[in-house]
Amino acid sequence: MKQKKADEMTFFEHLGELRRRILISLAIVLVFFLASWYFVDEFYAWIARPVQQFLPPGQNLVFTALTEPFMMYIKLAFMASVFAASPLIFHQLWLFIAPGLYPKERRLVLPFVFFTTVFFLLGGAFGYYAIFPWACRFFLEVGQDFTPMLTINQYLSLAFRVIFGIAVVFELPVLVFLLARLGIITARTLIRYFKWAIVLIFVLAAVITPTPDMVTQSLFAGPMIVLYLLSIGIARLAQPSRRRPE
Repeated sequence: MKQKKADEMTFFEHLGELRRRILISLAIVLVFFLASWYFVDEFYAWIARPVQQFLPPGQNLVFTALTEPFMMYIKLAFMASVFAASPLIFHQLWLFIAPGLYPKERRLVLPFVFFTTVFFLLGGAFGYYAIFPWACRFFLEVGQDFTPMLTINQYLSLAFRVIFGIAVVFELPVLVFLLARLGIITARTLIRYFKWAIVLIFVLAAVITPTPDMVTQSLFAGPMIVLYLLSIGIARLAQPSRRRPE
């Protein structure tokens, strides 16, 4: 069956297409989840490493509810499956937005999937290797006069918030490329609203960051500002050379 163009689809057909892509993405994640379940012990050792290196020797994370370890393994397998399935998920996203693009723009499917995946994984790696260990050390240094008793549920929630938050933020250059390619924004627009973008970035950093201090917020906001500046150059390169007909 031939796929309709975006301007030929009704509002409910758009919702139906979105529902279809979401269900396919969930099915993909489920497949990777089942495969990831066999490696949850390795995933736990990996996710616990940022805080374990700052704890006294022999001290481990604890749990206060009987179901916490099981739920932790489920969250870990889900986290791993999302990162592993990210290329296929971004491909489903492309299939949803592709009908609204010009034929020449639809050929960008491979660069779109590649760069969204790369930036997503880079953001997750930056959150895990740079931001999250620093946050763990900060918290433990603040409470150094007390005996730490860290629960796996609270620790994992913090890890998800940091790693996934930074991974999503790193998608900014790809988003700007698409918007610039469609003529919705330009490099001049990004430069004009740079001051407002700085304010918005620090507000977003305050939402993502696990601590209220400016130092930690700056660790989150710094990469965002760099990505915004990078996006200005990307928007200039992606902007069409001449205005397309309506």
